[in-house]
Amino acid sequence: MVSTYFAGFALGFSLILAIGAQNAFVLRQGLRREHVFWICLTCSVSDALLVAAGVAGFGSLATYVPWFEPVMRYGGAAFLIVYGAMSLRNAWRGGSALVTGNGATSGLAASLLTVLALTWLNPHVYLDTVVLIGSISAQYADRLQFGLGAVSASFVFFFTLGYGARLLAPLFARARAWQVLDVIIALIMWAIAARLLIM
Repeated sequence: MVSTYFAGFALGFSLILAIGAQNAFVLRQGLRREHVFWICLTCSVSDALLVAAGVAGFGSLATYVPWFEPVMRYGGAAFLIVYGAMSLRNAWRGGSALVTGNGATSGLAASLLTVLALTWLNPHVYLDTVVLIGSISAQYADRLQFGLGAVSASFVFFFTLGYGARLLAPLFARARAWQVLDVIIALIMWAIAARLLIM
């Protein structure tokens, strides 16, 4: 049972470890100290729901609903292109996004809508979390323990990323660092969008 839990934890952690659109947003919010708890909780709960769906056997949804995958792919790519353009605009403008203190500069609702879109409009989250975790969990006798391990990995990762970002705050007290981060985020968004469009 313990080994099954840690197998799920290891797989879940490895799938969300790579920097992506969602992770870049969590990092940015952590650096700005804006709604960190709610952003991390939203990401973790979203992952938990997706893992639960995969473990429950919904990993084959694309087989039964053929239009689901292309709609998610093109819709997700469009969203990422727009979000990347907004990040590049922030980098170009500079100082407007350089708040590292405790004062929030964007509303909670807007931040939650952004992170929900980055999570649920990303087709890769369905392939990785639902299909991959779901199919691998089927190899274990105790799928529940495997799923709980993967869910735990999400909570550990997102809260560590969100609150650990504060350690980088001295670096991001400089305007240039924020501009570089915004450019990197834009490039990540566009790279993921390009991969979605050519797959």
